Amino acid sequence: MDVGENPDSAQPEGHAAVARQEITRLAPSPTGALHLGNARTFLVNWALARTSGWRVAMRVEDLDTPRVKPGVIEQTLDTLAWLGLDWDSDPVIQSDHAEAHAAAMETLARAGRVYPCDLTRSEIEAAASAPHEGEREQRFPPGLRPNTLGPRAFDDAGTNWRLIVEPGEIVFEDRFAGAQRVDPGAGVGDFVVWTKRGSAAYQLAVVVDDAAAGVTQIVRGDDLIDSAGRQVMLYRALGISPEPTYRHLPLVRGADGKRLAKRHGDTRIDAYRAQGVEPSGIIGLCAYWCGITADRSPMDLAEFRDRLDLNTMPRSDVVFGPEDDAWLTG
Repeated sequence: MDVGENPDSAQPEGHAAVARQEITRLAPSPTGALHLGNARTFLVNWALARTSGWRVAMRVEDLDTPRVKPGVIEQTLDTLAWLGLDWDSDPVIQSDHAEAHAAAMETLARAGRVYPCDLTRSEIEAAASAPHEGEREQRFPPGLRPNTLGPRAFDDAGTNWRLIVEPGEIVFEDRFAGAQRVDPGAGVGDFVVWTKRGSAAYQLAVVVDDAAAGVTQIVRGDDLIDSAGRQVMLYRALGISPEPTYRHLPLVRGADGKRLAKRHGDTRIDAYRAQGVEPSGIIGLCAYWCGITADRSPMDLAEFRDRLDLNTMPRSDVVFGPEDDAWLTG
């Protein structure tokens, strides 16, 4: 079977009453302008949806920043529309779902799966072992849990709440990256699901929002494989089923091997757009990165959709270099 094919969506649309409706989501964040790496992931996600008969939901994930500058959300959506992407329902804003996030916390608290934690980062670092190379967050060990655990009322009183992470691996099959075994207990330990700002943390918000939208297919960068382990854990803790199917794609990186960012120059889609680059240029470069073409050449969105094949998409990270920038701007 083609890696990009989903057996649950193999029946034609006329069988919708029998087959489960497959739904994916595009989930940009307005914390920064979309760059070329974002473009490739969103293009692949959209193309898979349109060739597989999935519905596409749009969700703007604005919880990572306390303040979103006026107009940034509209600019983000306009950038994706400029590339030619579309979606099948009105965009939703993650911060509008605060009540649903709090209800999930009440469920976890009543089940004794979470607890409030006032420890500072420095206190956690002082008590825990040093993080391994490449780890982005400090592990929270079981020894720092409060003495009393169990069912309790959820009280959003300006404190972090952590999920109790039991030892053991979360195992799931990724339709692109293959079989995955993630051990959140060994990696991050008890992780934050509610922040002292009075809002859900990323992991909980994503699970609640995906479940509410009926999302069954998730396509995103492979830097989030570890997050998938935590999110599967939350699906199970909240009793939500079925769990989504994952496809984690390699990242676009700079020549230094780090994830594409400001340090690699201005790779914002809007910056290239301002220089007169057409959508077909961005799409053509992404097609080259996806193994659709042997060299860089302009491509329209319909051709990208029809020619994308995850079986021939490179499994390693893509390196953005000066030759890519020169081709786009030249």
